Formats: sequence, structure tokens, C-alpha cells
Amino acid sequence: MQPAMVVDGIDVYIEGEGTETIVMIHGWPDTYRVWDAQVAELKNRYRCVRFTLPGFDIEKPRRSYTLNAMLRVLLHIVNSVSQKQKVILMLHDWGCVFGYEFYMRNKGLVSAIVGVDIGDAQSKATSRSRSVGQKLMVSSYQSTLALAWAIGGPIGNAMTRAMVGVLGAPSPKQYISSGMNYPYYILTGGAAGSYSSLVPFVPKVPMLYIYGTNKPFMFHSPQWTENLAARDGCKVVALEPTTGRCCARPNASTISSSTGWTSQPRMMAARKRKTPLNAGGSASGTAQTAAAAAARPHTPDGSIRLSCLGRRWCCG
Repeated sequence: MQPAMVVDGIDVYIEGEGTETIVMIHGWPDTYRVWDAQVAELKNRYRCVRFTLPGFDIEKPRRSYTLNAMLRVLLHIVNSVSQKQKVILMLHDWGCVFGYEFYMRNKGLVSAIVGVDIGDAQSKATSRSRSVGQKLMVSSYQSTLALAWAIGGPIGNAMTRAMVGVLGAPSPKQYISSGMNYPYYILTGGAAGSYSSLVPFVPKVPMLYIYGTNKPFMFHSPQWTENLAARDGCKVVALEPTTGRCCARPNASTISSSTGWTSQPRMMAARKRKTPLNAGGSASGTAQTAAAAAARPHTPDGSIRLSCLGRRWCCG
């Protein structure tokens, strides 16, 4: 597939003819390909915009991006694809980290947010909610990925792909390299461009937050999800998986109807699909497709559909 445009050296893919634009931002260890199923489902109603995060493309020169540099690229992409209208952000993993910060700095450019698996990940509340063992697990895998980035080359790539296997992320290995790990290096090493300047994320637009429950630790605090669910126009959905270590897969073909997202009275789940996504491993395809479908706040029958795909979750 050929990119529709190139912005700041980033290939940007646009599919669909809708009047609203969804900007999809993936996480680790993924590329733009992780959104294939969502684009296939949504492109008849939306303009779907996706790209591989700066520094994550194995075919591009290896480099790290500070937080400000990342946000500049995101701003240029959004301004290039928005058609002078607000966009919907669909985010997962590190895409949530960068997308939430983008929203906090550019609130006038965003109409709604779908976040998958990452909430207030760096907050004191999230840290307090974890046991000592959970903190050690988080520190261990993040430090390993940071070290792999620092080492680089074949050894760094091998370390990264091994960790992908440990975490159960089904991302195709041919797209994975240690170059994807620079956010962990910045996060754990306190390097230049540290993420300590991240602004606490408080959405003032409709938001759907989806997370898998069968994980050894969460990337949000209970208080954060409770506060979000209490906000007008916002919704939190916990999906119950059946298998996985850090990853999981939902075991139900539907999610019970519940209080609706935005102004809609109900949220419904469509049948679980059997076709897995063909790329990326950080988010469950079930959750991603749920997020994608739910990004449409208005449907003819007054409901929001959550389409399910059989795909594993992974921690961020």
C-alpha cells in the first residue's frame, strides 16, 4: 500500500471517504498495520488515518524522539489530514501516552478519544495500586527493552523480539527492532527528552476507555477509571479474557449492553469474529475493533457496536 502523503518523513496512509477523520496511533511493538481490521470495518463511514510512529519503522533510519519532537510530528500530521475539522483519536499503548498529551496541548483539534489499555499509567495512584511484585515486573520488562535499545544492532533486536515472545505479543517479527524501544529508554533512563513533563490527562471530550482484565498489572489506577466513567459522555469497558500471561483474549462473543457512551442510551457488542489481526501485538484486536466501532458515537439504532476479533492483549 502506498502512503497518501509523507509528513516530516513519516508515511501517512488514508483510507475511507467519511466526513469525520479518525487518527489511529499504535503502540509497542506495532506499526500502522495493527489497525488493518479496524480500517476495513470503518472506512465506509470515516476517513481512517494511520502511520507508523516516528522511530518505530524498521525501514527508516534509527533515531529517538523526545516528547516535544513526537508531538510536533503528530501536530503536523493532524493538521495535514484534518480537513480543518476536529479529529477522533484512536489510541493504544504508547499511542495513548502520546495521544493523551497531544490532546492536552491541542484540545481544539480533538472531538473524541478512544483509548485502549493505558490510562494514568505514570501517576502516583497507579504506582500505589501495584504490589511490590507487580512493580518489579514492570521495571524488569521496561528496563530490558531500554537496554536493548541502548545495545542496538542484532543483539538489541534479538533481545526485543525475545521480550515480545515473553509478553505474548503476536507482532510479526520482520517489523520488530530495538529501534521501537526508545520510549522505554527515555522513560527508564531519564534521558534527554524525559517524559516527566507529561501533563495529567483529563479529557473534556467524549472518551471510551477499554482494557483487558486478565493481566498481572494494569496501566491505570482504579480511581482514574472510576472518575472517567463518572464523566458525562465517557465510558469504561473491561473485557474479560480467557488466556494469556501479560496478554489475554476475551472469552465472550458479546459484551452485555450497558450505559451508553456519549449521548447514546446503550452500548452493544457485535458477534465475535474469528479472523485475527495480521500485525502488531500490544492491544487485543477485540479491544481495538471495539474501540474502532465505538468511535462512532451515533448509530441509526441509538447504540454503539463493539465488534470483537480474536486477538491477544499485551501490556504497554
